Amino acid sequence: MVHMYSLALALALFGALTLTGPVSATAPPEAQQQVPPERHGAAGREGSGPDTLPDSPQVIGRPGQQLLVTPVKGLERPWALAFLPNGDLFVTERPGRLRIVRSDLTLDPDLVTGIPPVLNSAYKGLMDIALHPDFERNRLVYFTYSKLMPGESETRDWDTLIGPAGTAVLARGRYDGRHALTAVENLFVADAATSGVSAARIVFGRDGKIYMSIGAPSRDLARKGTNRIGTSEEAQDPGSHSGKVLRLNDDGTVPSDNPFVGRPEYRPEIYALGIRNSTGLIVHPETGDIWAADHGPLGGDEINIIRAGRNYGWPVVSYGRAYSGERTHDGSGPELPTPCAPGMEDPLLFWSPNIAPGGMVIYTGDRFPAWKGDVFVGGLRSTQLHRVALNERRLPGRHESLLIELGQRIREVRQGPDGLLYLLTDHDAGALLRVEPAPR
Repeated sequence: MVHMYSLALALALFGALTLTGPVSATAPPEAQQQVPPERHGAAGREGSGPDTLPDSPQVIGRPGQQLLVTPVKGLERPWALAFLPNGDLFVTERPGRLRIVRSDLTLDPDLVTGIPPVLNSAYKGLMDIALHPDFERNRLVYFTYSKLMPGESETRDWDTLIGPAGTAVLARGRYDGRHALTAVENLFVADAATSGVSAARIVFGRDGKIYMSIGAPSRDLARKGTNRIGTSEEAQDPGSHSGKVLRLNDDGTVPSDNPFVGRPEYRPEIYALGIRNSTGLIVHPETGDIWAADHGPLGGDEINIIRAGRNYGWPVVSYGRAYSGERTHDGSGPELPTPCAPGMEDPLLFWSPNIAPGGMVIYTGDRFPAWKGDVFVGGLRSTQLHRVALNERRLPGRHESLLIELGQRIREVRQGPDGLLYLLTDHDAGALLRVEPAPR
């Protein structure tokens, strides 16, 4: 276990998400064409307010490590991105839109149709996106989104943690090469309903399976928490998908070799449990292991290496504490005063204070040769790109904060096919940022 500390600011409040057993449904044509209404965050919410990002490229950093940052503006709360074989990018916007940024860094004004209606509430909405490993042949695009639970209404406190409850969905469509996803269907609808916050990340493993994280960060009102529906205790409940990493076939069904298959008390999709809220989920480029960047409570953001059948501790243990400062309970803290417990995994590293992690990547390119093999994690409330150097044993060493001068909440981090870094900013006036070495 490596105890690591960051100079970042304290973590943003994150809550729980929802979900309900596998179904398959094709979005009706009217849903595929629907443009979600404009909805911005509650007054004072992080990322709201005027645009403070310069319109033109700028050079930032210190002598010997200067970076050229080029923005593409015109996005609203962008959440995730995926590179197409021709160099274009898909970008999801949390209110429920799928956009294309062309390879020349211009934002296509036309939406990609086919996205079903999403629940855009309390950080829920359209989230992750990934291409099938055989995309060039089958053109299949996978995405996650929040779906309104039956009987819930979006008119109820829509942007608070006691507002409408939703559930996380894994969906799939076929890209027509222009501006449409066709044959859109819900492959998997999870059982973990919440009115609170929860990220739903996906990644294809080397085994061709889909790994899907579902957060459960906050308790419900009955436990002194913030959620009307959904509570962090579900992360330890084998009968719930909340607070888990799931493993699915590419059609949304259950692989026969999942660790809990045949144990009736467990949902068969579960691969690992005790997850708080993973906002980064990647495959290590050398080992093929699944790595997750997980939000802690007050302190205790983590990077975990996700293994089959393992328990990562939330909400029993954490290196963080309640938002009140209490070590345990008080609505948002862990149950035990010690950060470790038998049968529960220690993180690879943790941050205290928090960086409020966003997306994550392990760099493999040649454009930043000094950074090859390092981990890059977006910082939300900490408004930075955080670099963690790994040694030859893949253990964390030096930490570095980058791009703080921009003052932007970094939601997504990806490496492009050109070896550059591409980021998304979590703002009402959001942007795609391309980061490259500054010309000498």
